[in-house]
Amino acid sequence: MRIWPGNPYPLGATYDGGGTNFALFSEAADRVELCLFDADGTETRIDLPEREAFVWHGYLPRIVPGQRYGYRVHGPYDPGQGLRCNPSKLLLDPYAKAIEGENAWSEALFAYRFGDPLSRNDADSAPFAQKSVVINPFFDWGNDRPLRIPMHQTVIYECHVKGMTMQNPNIPEDVRGTYSGLAHPAMIKHFKNLGVTAVELMPVHQFVQDSTLLDRGLRNYWGYNTIGFFAPHNEYASFGGHGGQVQEFKSMVKALHQAGIEVILDVVYNHTAEGNHLGPTLSFRGIDNPAYYRLVDEDKQYYYDTTGTGNSLNVRHHESLRLIMDSLRYWVTEMHVDGFRFDLAAALAREFHEVNRLAAFFDLVNQDPVVSQVKLIAEPWDVGDGGYQVGGFPPLWTEWNGKYRDSVRDFWRGEPASLGDFASRFTGSSDLYEVDGRRPLASINFVTAHDGFTLTDLVSYNGKHNEANGEDNRDGESHNRSWNCGIEGPSDDAAIVALRERQKRNFLATLLLSQGVPMLAHGDELGRTQQGNNNVYCQDNELSWVDWEDARHQDVLTTFTRHLTRLRAEHPIFRRRRFFTGEPVGDSKVPDIAWLRRDGEAMTEADWNTRSGMTMTVFLNGHGLPERDALGEEINDDSFLLLFNPVGEELRFSLPGRDFGRTWEIVVNTADPLLATRRKTTKAGGQVDVPGHTLMVLRCRY
Repeated sequence: MRIWPGNPYPLGATYDGGGTNFALFSEAADRVELCLFDADGTETRIDLPEREAFVWHGYLPRIVPGQRYGYRVHGPYDPGQGLRCNPSKLLLDPYAKAIEGENAWSEALFAYRFGDPLSRNDADSAPFAQKSVVINPFFDWGNDRPLRIPMHQTVIYECHVKGMTMQNPNIPEDVRGTYSGLAHPAMIKHFKNLGVTAVELMPVHQFVQDSTLLDRGLRNYWGYNTIGFFAPHNEYASFGGHGGQVQEFKSMVKALHQAGIEVILDVVYNHTAEGNHLGPTLSFRGIDNPAYYRLVDEDKQYYYDTTGTGNSLNVRHHESLRLIMDSLRYWVTEMHVDGFRFDLAAALAREFHEVNRLAAFFDLVNQDPVVSQVKLIAEPWDVGDGGYQVGGFPPLWTEWNGKYRDSVRDFWRGEPASLGDFASRFTGSSDLYEVDGRRPLASINFVTAHDGFTLTDLVSYNGKHNEANGEDNRDGESHNRSWNCGIEGPSDDAAIVALRERQKRNFLATLLLSQGVPMLAHGDELGRTQQGNNNVYCQDNELSWVDWEDARHQDVLTTFTRHLTRLRAEHPIFRRRRFFTGEPVGDSKVPDIAWLRRDGEAMTEADWNTRSGMTMTVFLNGHGLPERDALGEEINDDSFLLLFNPVGEELRFSLPGRDFGRTWEIVVNTADPLLATRRKTTKAGGQVDVPGHTLMVLRCRY
């Protein structure tokens, strides 16, 4: 087969309408073979003829989309020096835009023989390995464009492509669990009714099914095991092979954009699926091991690991950084996604040992004209020393605020001495973000996420119940800050059921009315349970999927959630772009925020430090907000009182004097979700009885 020199850029397989250019970086290689596979598995090997700046490249006429391929890299095999080239191993293209099939786990996928880690295994891995696929890059986007929804108007919904749709009876069976299923009108209707503005998809980069899980009859459900940073995961495609997952993913994004919903990807650039020194050789390891992976300086056969997965990408090397940045730009420019949530993002800041907020990765993102313009969300920790970095990321970044989650959980379960921290989290965590010029919108607030209890389980279990994972309940977080309301697990006790429902509404109301950006976990508004399992990473089944049949009984919770998102959208006081100051607004003596006791008087230092301070009233002044609208006009809003009663008994709250407002109307009552008392008003200085474990929100009428 005739091959032309081609070009070293772009990396990967690039179809131009007449043929395909192939380009692969490897500084370690002495020779690179491109391997083409026919439908029956017949392999044709072709040496890439050109090498330029360590990029091996060539152009093949008449190679069209759907062509399966891989690489064999010839070079030194010396694990002690970190070199692991072995041409008997078929390797995925790190820049593959689509990947076909699933690995058939065999000893041939490993560079050593089982039981002898120091041996060399030259068995051919091609019959067992996934294949890269040349894709058709052309797609009719129509008038699709970035939505650029401002962060202060954003409500994020974290969801799983498969788990969200697999059991939805309103979606045709043949597209359930797929990109097409997530874009189905039934799902879009649910998102719109709920009031979310962005879906944050759990990993959709091509990932690997772990052999250890398959051997136990389990599967990698969450997908934090990436092998292809440019390829949509093929299992979520209804179109089948030949790269059709790319077109289907683009169609999903286009449909969500037409509905005004952004798409954010949960991305895993901190490690790959090849694991530690005993892991398989699938791609990066066999192409250029020291370029792509952080190796232990003292003994380069081992991998530096701050992720708990066996390896960490080498963000000290220019090629790893280029891979990450090229991938990010590809998903924005070609796949039209609107942002990223970076898994274990602290690992990307470890150029040396410590987490460095001025690391090269952040410099590259900051100056990149494409990536810097989308939503950037960090999971601000990893498992290495000093890895917990909430509040430590540079400007431009937002962060999953783990301190918000912990504080809000502690407050509503009645933990003592949590009031001051709760107040800080409720108002946007200025102690974390204001010092470096960031605003409340840097805080991605959440109470639950994929990792941990669902909202229903948070109020139903004191301890985790992960027996189904086959690890003797040792896996998963043991300190969940949960409260089962009196009985572990499901209950028929009407009082306990009612209390649990009220607690769920307390969490939702607190989340959606806090300053910052709220994130809901999929199915929480539908009462989803995982039966106490707080680590369903391996449960690709009914335990983790959203139960839409049971969801039909959760109309009250869904309606209540929708009411909260609407209240947030209609009132900018709940989504300020600047922190509260506690200073008077304009010519009045009334501050922008006030913290009051149950008697309506201002809280004192002693109140913040005593158990009796667990109850409080928060006044939010809607007049003269420190923002302006698109025309430059000053924004004014209604003022609100939030009455917090996290204790178990009904308490009487006195409303503040006329300076704060003359008449108040209840607009949210977690003890009365359908607002039977909505029209009841109370005058300044009047009293309101607040049931135990209840949050009430009152709006100033005049």
